[in-house]
Amino acid sequence: MKPLILASQSPRRKQLLEQAGLSFTVIPSDVEEKLTKKNLPEDLVASLAYQKALNVYERYPDHLVLGSDTVVSLDSHILGKPTDDDDARRMLRMLSGGWHTVLTGVTLLSAEKEVTFVEKTEVKFFSLSEEDISMYIKSGEPVDKAGAYGIQGLGAMLVEKINGDYFAIVGLPIAKVVRALKTFNDHV
Repeated sequence: MKPLILASQSPRRKQLLEQAGLSFTVIPSDVEEKLTKKNLPEDLVASLAYQKALNVYERYPDHLVLGSDTVVSLDSHILGKPTDDDDARRMLRMLSGGWHTVLTGVTLLSAEKEVTFVEKTEVKFFSLSEEDISMYIKSGEPVDKAGAYGIQGLGAMLVEKINGDYFAIVGLPIAKVVRALKTFNDHV
């Protein structure tokens, strides 16, 4: 069985793989995440997941590598990680009271096979007051999170409903990942 590497330093992805009972090593990719207006959100997350997996796979070709990336999309406009509190405030205002899409791209890469897929989940926010937004930003949670929120923490209070995979919003559609791992003959 080839050892599994998670090409991400995301504590949420690590936790989800542990929750699934998988044995793996964390070796973060050093691929720079560049968001461009030219990319469709689906294409971007698929490409970044692949690039991250490939970056680590090239150093560990005898392993099975898992790369992943998550973005928030509002009307095909990509919301990445906020650059500062003002950027987080701008994003949260945009998301307030409406639906947006969270897309998580996943690539599994070994010498024998590669699998890439994108999981889309629709999320509806409650209407947020300026006080709601300020309190959330003061928590520090929007930092380093696509769309300036994390559903697995205090950000859960911003979310009215979801249509799709909750774990994809957290950062890894774990059930689909486990099923994809089963297609690699030497794993799971």
